[in-house]
Amino acid sequence: MLGQRVITALLLLPIVLGPILFLDTGWVYLVFSLIGLLGAWEWTALMGLAAKPARIGYVLLVAAALAASWFAAAQGLGLWILLAGVLWWLRAIDLVRGFPLNLQQRPWSTAALGLTGLLMLVPAMLGIALLHGHGGGHDYRRMFFLFGLVWMADIGAYFAGRAFGRRKLAPNVSPGKTIEGAIGGFLGAMLVLIAAPWVFGAGRFDWLSLVGLSVVVIAASVLGDLTESLFKRQRGVKDSGWILPGHGGVLDRVDSLLAAAPTLALGLLLLGV
Repeated sequence: MLGQRVITALLLLPIVLGPILFLDTGWVYLVFSLIGLLGAWEWTALMGLAAKPARIGYVLLVAAALAASWFAAAQGLGLWILLAGVLWWLRAIDLVRGFPLNLQQRPWSTAALGLTGLLMLVPAMLGIALLHGHGGGHDYRRMFFLFGLVWMADIGAYFAGRAFGRRKLAPNVSPGKTIEGAIGGFLGAMLVLIAAPWVFGAGRFDWLSLVGLSVVVIAASVLGDLTESLFKRQRGVKDSGWILPGHGGVLDRVDSLLAAAPTLALGLLLLGV
C-alpha cells in the first residue's frame, strides 16, 4: 500500500507543479478548478445523490460558481469569497466537536450539503489562484509555502502519532488521529517558516504575525482533514473515491488544502503581506 501511495504521488507531482511553475495564474486556476470538479463529483456521493443527472448537475453548478468567483475576484471581491470560506471552516469546528449527535439530531438537507460543498471547494481554489497571482503572477513561492505547511503537518502528524500517539484527538470522527500526532504535525510544519525570508522577502513582514498566521493555517489543515472524515463517517464510507490508487479519492488528498488555502490567502491579504 505504501509503495502504491508513493508511486501515485510521484505521478501527480508534475500535474501539480508544472502549472504552478510555468503557467499564468488563469491556467493555474483552471487546473485546480478541474481538480475541484473531481472533488465535487465525489462530494455528490457524500451528499447521498444517487442519480447520475443530479450528480452531473451539481458538478456543473460548482463549475459555474468557480467561473463566477474568478470574475468576481477580478472586480476586487476575492476577499469576500475567501471570508465566506473561512467562516464555513469556523462553523466546522462545532460540527467536529459535536459529531455524531449534532447531525443525528438535526440531519442536513441536500441543499445544505450542496452549499457546504460550494463553500469548501470554491474559496479554496480561488485562494490558490490568489496566492499564485500575487505580484502579477507566477508567485510559486507562496504556493510552496502553503503546500509546505500542509504537507509537513501531515507528515509530522503521521510519524509523531505512530511513535508517541496515546490520546485521541477526535475519536468520534477519526479514531486514528492523536493529540501527540497533532503536536508533532505543528512542530514539523513550523519548520517551513525557515523559508519565510525567501518566500516573502527579508524585512517585508512581521515575524510575529506570520508565525501566528502559520499556526492558524496549520490548525485549519487539521480541521479540513477531520471535517472530510466526519462526512465520510456520516455516509459510512472509508474513502471519498477510488481515482487515486493507494490514496482513495481526490477529496482524501486535498481535504487539508481546502481549509488551509483560503485561510492563508485571506490572512496574507489582511496583513498586507
